[in-house]
Amino acid sequence: MNATAEKFGYPASLLARFGHWLVLLRPAQPTLGSLVLVCADPARRLGEISAAASGELQSAAARIEQVLSGAFAFDKINYLMLMMVDPDVHFHVLPRYQAPREFAGGRFEDAAWPGPPDLAQQLELSDEQRERLAADLRRRFQALGQA
Repeated sequence: MNATAEKFGYPASLLARFGHWLVLLRPAQPTLGSLVLVCADPARRLGEISAAASGELQSAAARIEQVLSGAFAFDKINYLMLMMVDPDVHFHVLPRYQAPREFAGGRFEDAAWPGPPDLAQQLELSDEQRERLAADLRRRFQALGQA
């Protein structure tokens, strides 16, 4: 697997796999349910991904949105493709919330709402909350037939 996926905790952080894309739980959570969508193709620019990966991107995004909407009823969703530090094609997927969300005994706020997301911001989740978050999202992907 590529270095970008490994930096974001692959394989432990893996929630779902598509043919050419990996959905990972983002270790730092600027907003509750933040993910990383990593292309498994050996591509360093979006224009270098395969036609198959390009075609699959829409399906992966639709599944991600279905899972996150079901889990947390996000108000908006941001896909950030920055690639300033991690060279392989990937998106940071950040669900956005106008009001705080509750999960696993915690109350989590989108501190940057309604402005651009702040990737330096990190929610304080306990190890147990993080494990429950990963398990819940994995289960939701599996229920859609995406393991």
